[in-house]
Amino acid sequence: NKYYWDAKHVKTKTITVQTIKKPDTAVQMYKQGDVDYATISSTQAMYNANKDNKDVIKVPEATTSYIVYNETGKVAGLTNKNIRQALNLATNRPGIVKAAVDTGSKAATALVPSGMEKLPNGQDLTDYVAPGYTYDPKKAAQLFKSGLAEIGKNSLKLTITADSDNPVGKAAVDYIKETWESALPGLTVEEKFVTFKQRLEDTKNQNFDVALVLWGGDYPEGSTFYGLFPSDSAYNYGKFSNADYDAAYQKALTTDALDPAAGADDYKAAEKALYDEALYNPIYFRSTKALQNPNLTGVVHNATGLQVDFTYAYKK
Repeated sequence: NKYYWDAKHVKTKTITVQTIKKPDTAVQMYKQGDVDYATISSTQAMYNANKDNKDVIKVPEATTSYIVYNETGKVAGLTNKNIRQALNLATNRPGIVKAAVDTGSKAATALVPSGMEKLPNGQDLTDYVAPGYTYDPKKAAQLFKSGLAEIGKNSLKLTITADSDNPVGKAAVDYIKETWESALPGLTVEEKFVTFKQRLEDTKNQNFDVALVLWGGDYPEGSTFYGLFPSDSAYNYGKFSNADYDAAYQKALTTDALDPAAGADDYKAAEKALYDEALYNPIYFRSTKALQNPNLTGVVHNATGLQVDFTYAYKK
């Protein structure tokens, strides 16, 4: 476009983008010189086979996988805080990463993923708000026993719903089932896999017990994640309502909207409310690596918003 304001600095006239259904095919095409970019993080086998390639780059991504609990009262036990806390404490996040997404991803420590937003003092927002999620099966068992007594039951059956079209979904759910059942006597976990489209409908309509979901940020500021869980949010699939969370989130959007440091304090308070009441369960921060032609220069990869910007890209 000759009328583009900075046209004189745009060097590439044409970019060809191919849709390649199989990730391993894309990697082979990259190695044959047919494409200039291919992700290697679709499967662990592909990642392990290519992670040491000299052309590997880290692709920033602000995506968190987390578990939501149906807290409407439809599911026995999930309105009980001790039971939800037990499930959180029985979740071995590093173990899930190793078993299912050992492709550059990291165990989650909060809702907002690392590398998305830096505070004025240079600290990562994730590190600042992280409330201290741990894996403690012994304490989990104690809380679960107490929770069952409080609801008048000696056992509990829960179904985990996940996306059938997510390559790592089955391995992640298998690992969660194994560790939950091992740590929490009396718990039986069943697995349910549906397409992403169907899972979206199921979670929107509270047609689930426990669901494993993903969220990617739209912009590099905390509200793109903390906007998920206000009481009136359509993305609050569990339909919990927490006054402390709502107040902290609203303060970040209004009173502290122009003060990133004060906003971070609000998000820290919101995260603490989620943690204290075990209202959700963070699992992993997804991270991607890819093969990229070293002769390409000027390509910008963003964690949020426009994922790849070719404006000033060109091939040497």
